[in-house]
Amino acid sequence: MRFVARVLVRPKAEVRDPQGEAVLAALRSLGHDVAEVRTGKEIVVTFEAQEENAARQTAERMGDQLLANPVIESYSVEIDRDIARAR
Repeated sequence: MRFVARVLVRPKAEVRDPQGEAVLAALRSLGHDVAEVRTGKEIVVTFEAQEENAARQTAERMGDQLLANPVIESYSVEIDRDIARAR
């Protein structure tokens, strides 16, 4: 089966986020009453796996090994079947 993993990577709470700070300042300058902004990135990976649990484990290994820097970032994984391409 084909799966799509969305790996959401964010700076850890205790790590400064200069990009988030810049976005916060820009939003405030546009008149938005914003308290905080944290930025991150979404990495979308399509791959084959036997079943959803195996796909989740594979995506988590991707996050651990390459997609996130464990010193300064945390990540979460969302898994969906790629139904459109699986036909």
